[in-house]
Amino acid sequence: MRSLLRLLQTLRILLHYQLDELIPPRYRSLRLCCRLLGGWRRQATEPLGVRIREALQTLGPIQVKFGQVLSTRRDLLPDHIANELVKLQDQVPPFPNDQAQQQIEQALGASTDTLFTTFSPEPLASASIAQVHAATLPDGTQVIVKVVRPNIVGTIKRDLQLLQLIARLAQRIIPDARRLRLTELIQDYDKTIHDELNLMREAANCTLLRRNFTDSELLYVPQIYWDYTCETVMVQERIYGIPVDQVDQLRAQGIDIPQLSERGVEIFFTQVFRDNFFHADMHPGNIFVGADGRYLGVDFGIMGTLARTDQRYLAENLLAFFHRDYYKIAELHVTSGWVPAGTRITEFEAAIRTVSEPIWQRPISEISFGQFLLRLFQTARRFRMEVQPQLVLLQKTLLNIEGLGRQLYPDLDLWQTAKPFLERWLADQIGPGAFVQRLRASLPILSETLPELPQLAHQALQQASQYSQQQQAQQLARQHEHSLLAQHQRSQRRILIGSSLLLSGILLSLTEQPLWPYQLHLSWLLIAAGSGALLYSLFRQQ
Repeated sequence: MRSLLRLLQTLRILLHYQLDELIPPRYRSLRLCCRLLGGWRRQATEPLGVRIREALQTLGPIQVKFGQVLSTRRDLLPDHIANELVKLQDQVPPFPNDQAQQQIEQALGASTDTLFTTFSPEPLASASIAQVHAATLPDGTQVIVKVVRPNIVGTIKRDLQLLQLIARLAQRIIPDARRLRLTELIQDYDKTIHDELNLMREAANCTLLRRNFTDSELLYVPQIYWDYTCETVMVQERIYGIPVDQVDQLRAQGIDIPQLSERGVEIFFTQVFRDNFFHADMHPGNIFVGADGRYLGVDFGIMGTLARTDQRYLAENLLAFFHRDYYKIAELHVTSGWVPAGTRITEFEAAIRTVSEPIWQRPISEISFGQFLLRLFQTARRFRMEVQPQLVLLQKTLLNIEGLGRQLYPDLDLWQTAKPFLERWLADQIGPGAFVQRLRASLPILSETLPELPQLAHQALQQASQYSQQQQAQQLARQHEHSLLAQHQRSQRRILIGSSLLLSGILLSLTEQPLWPYQLHLSWLLIAAGSGALLYSLFRQQ
């Protein structure tokens, strides 16, 4: 009953924002039914993307988070909707302060007065899953305390079931919903949101990223205080910096803006290709700039990784695009399995050229990496390319990074930064240095197994010899069996022939009137021959 009431409430909100226009015109009866159930709806004045965003905000924090995840699927959504959904990142009202404090005390087993020297009940920031409070540890360290919204697990379970129901209904009646694979999107969202609910996972992500950039001049990652961290509460070093999108403040602070924009691109490619572990939620609310010009990152709930083959194919795709080698791009898509093996490469090449050539008519500083990947994936989808979630997450991150870089420095030449990096990385992966490096990495294992190689070789030879002997014995047994079978068949034939001769002789000898001369002699001859054949067969069997 609660699910039904929630469904009716959701329907009223969707109709209030006139989202029933997404239902195809041929389903007029369904539209009418929705309006009767939903009641009054306002007159639509804003664009569709705005109304979708406002409806999700009205529905609640879980739907807001779903809108955020949906905004990352630019390969499936129109730009005017995706751009509106991006605005959902920092527009969630906080939950009551006393609930946050009670949640922290229950999780850590002590009062906030005991745990912290100071604790600010007013949140610094609030998101759909958690909110952040400022505090001070007993040793004087300034930290932030991130706490998950109370009772959110049940709310998430209820709303996810409702979203799945709506998605299945939409895919039955709306063609675009089938193309968007709404049920798969919600399954991805289910996994993402449950990962973000576990702050231990986020803390582990932060620790690994911090280790990857230890003593780095590019990026600083705050420290996690594990003694104060559990699944619902995380305590992290507090950082101070200027939001990355506040360009005027950065200039006033004396930050080298062109260098800052290039460093952002370098950080991204370093995370993707060197570490294979990249921050996949790098919107302006999560990125700051310190007084020393380094980037400061927060919120590591969503991290991305790529398979080694995806890394290599992605790098080769981008380098092929640099050289305008569209046949290579098409070939790589087929080789990697991103499109079906039966795809005609020449047709795919022509489609990629049609998309890519207009890009090269623009100045190099205006060519967008992210837009290129977006158009490439959209073109590949026409050739039945399956959605690659890891690549979509990478593309979304690249769009964020590129957008930030161009916002900081409009003349950013992304190619000048990326091309040498990719060429060096590929050379390291497939050149002699890569072979030596892999061999060096294998030396500890080889050093353990090398002394055992003679014994292993002896065992292998012994097993091979035993196997050969077994094979020979089995072959001799099969030959003997075949010989016995042939002998038995010959004996059966002799018995059959002897019996036939003996029977014929007996029948001739019993005839009262001979039919021709010497018939009696012939009968005795047949009897003698048949008897001899039978005796011979019996003797051979013995």
